[in-house]
Amino acid sequence: MAQPTFFTLHQVTINIQKVVNQVFKTGFWVKAEINKLNFYPHTGHCFPELVEKNNGKVVAEMRSTIWNSDFSRINQNFQKTLGEPLKDGITVLLFVMIDFHPTFGLTLKISDIDASFTLGELEREKQESIAKLKAEGLFVKNKQHKLALLPKRIAIISVESSKGYSDFMQVITRNQWKYQFFTMLFPAILQGDNAAPTIIAQLRRIYNVKHHFDAVAIIRGGGGDVGLSCYNNYLLSKEIAEFPLPVFSGIGHSTNETVSEMVSFRNAITPTELADFLIQEFHNFWVPIQKFQETILRKSADIFLYSKRNLTTEVNLLKAHVKLQLQQSRYTLTNFQSTLTSSSLGIVQGQRDIIENQLKLNLIRAAKLSLKNHFSSIEGQEKVVNLLNPLNLLKRGYSLTLVDGKIVKSIAEIKEGQIIQSQFVDGTVNSEVISKTTI
Repeated sequence: MAQPTFFTLHQVTINIQKVVNQVFKTGFWVKAEINKLNFYPHTGHCFPELVEKNNGKVVAEMRSTIWNSDFSRINQNFQKTLGEPLKDGITVLLFVMIDFHPTFGLTLKISDIDASFTLGELEREKQESIAKLKAEGLFVKNKQHKLALLPKRIAIISVESSKGYSDFMQVITRNQWKYQFFTMLFPAILQGDNAAPTIIAQLRRIYNVKHHFDAVAIIRGGGGDVGLSCYNNYLLSKEIAEFPLPVFSGIGHSTNETVSEMVSFRNAITPTELADFLIQEFHNFWVPIQKFQETILRKSADIFLYSKRNLTTEVNLLKAHVKLQLQQSRYTLTNFQSTLTSSSLGIVQGQRDIIENQLKLNLIRAAKLSLKNHFSSIEGQEKVVNLLNPLNLLKRGYSLTLVDGKIVKSIAEIKEGQIIQSQFVDGTVNSEVISKTTI
C-alpha cells in the first residue's frame, strides 16, 4: 500500500498563518467580555481571556494579547473616561488584529479599547433596569416609606475594611451632641459580578430581623462607573425598591447616579453625607424640643415672678386684715369679759342657791332611804333570831336533852345509868339511861 501524502504540523501552521495574514490584513472592532484580565506587572503585558455569553452561558472564547506599550495607553484612557482601570467582568469594544503563530496558535492582538462604548453598555443596562422598575410600579416604592421620628437603629451593608464605612461610623459615633445610634454590620461584596447577589442576600437577612431596625444603609467608598455598574442590576434595584424599611445609599460618587441609588429612600453622595443626614434628623427632633424647653423655662420664670408678686401683695393684705380683725376681736373680748364677769356673779349666786336647795332635798331623801334600808335589815335579822329561838323549835315537835342542866349535843356525853332530862314545849321528863346505841 502506497504511503499517503501528508503535511508536517509546522507546514500546516505556516499555511494557516499565511491565509490569516492574507485575509485579515487590517484590524476590526470586536465586542466581548473580559473574563479575566491576566495582567503581568513585571513585563507590563496583558493576556485577556475574552468570552461572549448568551443567557449566562459562554458561547465563544478566545485568547488575546495587549503588549505593554498599548496597555499603558489603553489603561490610562480607560481610567480617564470611566474613573477606573481595566478589570475583569466588563464588556468592551476592542480593536483587534487576528494573529496566528505556529507555536502560540490563534490570538487577537488588541491595539485599542473604546472606553466610551463600555460606558454606553453600562448606560444601556441602567436604562433597561429603570424601565422595568417603572413598568412594575416599583421605582418610587421605597421612597414612600415613612421614616422613623428618630432613625437611630441602622442595619449597614458594607465591608468593615471599607473607608466609606469607617468615615460613616466616625461621624455618627463621635458627633459633638452625643446622639446615640445602634448599628449592625452585614458584610457584603461591594463591587464586581458577586456584589449584587451578596447585597441581596444581606438584605434578605435583614428582612428576617427588620423589627430591630429603623432603616438600612448601603455604604462603600468611591469608585468609577464600571465598579459601580453592579448597582444598576435590576434584581438588586428591585430588592431595594420593595424592601419594607427605608434604604439609604452612600456608595461614594458624585456623578452618574445608579439605579439602586435612584430607588433608595435617600441617596447621599458620600457615606459622610449620609451620616450627616441622620444626625440632622436628630437635630430636627431635638431643636424644637430644646426651644420648647427654653420657652417653658422662660414662661415658668415669668409666672413664678408674677405669682411671687401677687403672693407678696396678698400676704400684706392678709396681715392688715388679720391685724384689724385682732383689734376688733380684742375689743369685743374685753367687752364680753366685762359683761361675763357681771353676769357670772348673778348666775353663780343663783346657781348656788339652787344647788343648796337641791343638796338639802337630796340629803333628806338619802337619810330616809338609809333609815328605810336599816329598818328592813333589822326586821330580817329579827325573823332569823325568831327562827333560831329554841322555844320555836320545841313548838315544832323537837325536844332538848340535858344532863345536869347542860344541853347534850352528842351521845358520847351520856353514860349508862345517868339521869337525863328531856325538855318539851310544855314540860320536862327525867329518864334513866339503861343503854345507848351509836349510829
